[in-house]
Amino acid sequence: MEKTGALVAEEQAAAVGTVADGAGESDARQERGRYWPLLLVGAAVVPGTAVVLLGRWGDAPAVQAWRTVCLAVTVQALPFLLLGTALSGAINAFVPERVFTRVLPRRPVLAVPVAGVAGAVLPGCECASVPVASSLIGRGVAPAAAFAFLLSAPAINPVVLTATAIAFPGNPAMVLARLLASLAAAVVMGWLWLRFGREEWLRPSVRHTGHQEGHSRWNEFRLGFQHDFLHAGGFLVLGAMAAATFNVAVPRSVLDTFAGAPWLSVLFLAGLAVLLAVCSEADAFLAASLTGFPPIARLAFMVVGPMVDLKLIALQAGTFGRAFAVRFSAATVVVAVACSSVIGGVLL
Repeated sequence: MEKTGALVAEEQAAAVGTVADGAGESDARQERGRYWPLLLVGAAVVPGTAVVLLGRWGDAPAVQAWRTVCLAVTVQALPFLLLGTALSGAINAFVPERVFTRVLPRRPVLAVPVAGVAGAVLPGCECASVPVASSLIGRGVAPAAAFAFLLSAPAINPVVLTATAIAFPGNPAMVLARLLASLAAAVVMGWLWLRFGREEWLRPSVRHTGHQEGHSRWNEFRLGFQHDFLHAGGFLVLGAMAAATFNVAVPRSVLDTFAGAPWLSVLFLAGLAVLLAVCSEADAFLAASLTGFPPIARLAFMVVGPMVDLKLIALQAGTFGRAFAVRFSAATVVVAVACSSVIGGVLL
C-alpha cells in the first residue's frame, strides 16, 4: 500500500527533527567542551583557596563560634532525623494503607484535629515529623491531616512537655499554654490548608510509597530510609549553617532592645525562634533563660520554634517543594503567634 502524502510528510518532519536534535546535542557537547579548561582550573584552584582561607581564619573567635553552633544544631537534630526517616520507611514498607483509613475519619475536616492529637505519640523534634508527614501523604492520608500532624508532633509530645515542665518549675500554666497553643495552631493550619491549599504547590514524591507485591519489605524499608535520610540530611545542614550565621552575626544588645515592649517582644521572640532553629526538646530551657521577656513572648518562642525554623523550612522545601514551604511557613508563623497571644493572654 502506498503511503499517503500526509504520512510521508510526517516521516520527513520526524527525520528532520531527529537530525536537528542530533545537531543540537552535538553543538551542546561542543559548547560544554569549550568550558572544560575553565572547569579544570576551577577544580584545581577553588579547593586550595578554600583550604588556605579556612586555615588562616579558622582560629578566629567568630569562626569558632559559627562552627560550634552549626555542629551543635546538626548533632542535636540528627538523632531525631534518623528516628523520623526510620519511621517513614517503616510506615512505607510495613503499615497497610487500610490502617490509616480506619484510624482517621473519612471527612478531612474531622481528620485534621484527630491527626493533630495523634502528634503526641511521636517523641521527636521537627526534623522527624517532615519525612513521616511525607510518607503519610504517600499512603493516602489527606495532606491537611498530615500537615496538622507535622506541626503538632514536635510541640506536644511527652518529651517536649516534660522538658517544658522542668524548665519552668512550679509553673504548670506554661506547660498547659504550650500544649493548647501548639495544638490549636496545628489544627487551624490543617483547616486552612483544607480550605486554601492547592495540590500544585506540593512537589510529587519521587519514590514509591507502599508495599509492592513480590518485593522484600525489608528492602523497601532500607531504600525508603536511605532516600529520606540522605535527602533531608543535606537540607538539615543548610538550615544549621543559616542558624549559626545568625547566632554569630547578631549582637546580644539587640535582644535587650526588644525586651521592654510587650507586643514587640512577642514578634521578636517569634522571629528569633525561626532563626535560632533550636530543637523542640531544648527550646524550653532557652525560653526560660530569657527572663527579661514577658511570659507570652516566651510562649510564642516555644510555639513558633517547633513549627517554623530555618532548618525546618529547608527540610520542607526539599521534601514538599519551595512553593509549599514559603506559603506554609509564612502562614504558620502568623497562626502560631495569634494562638500564643490569645491562649497566653488567658492562662498566663
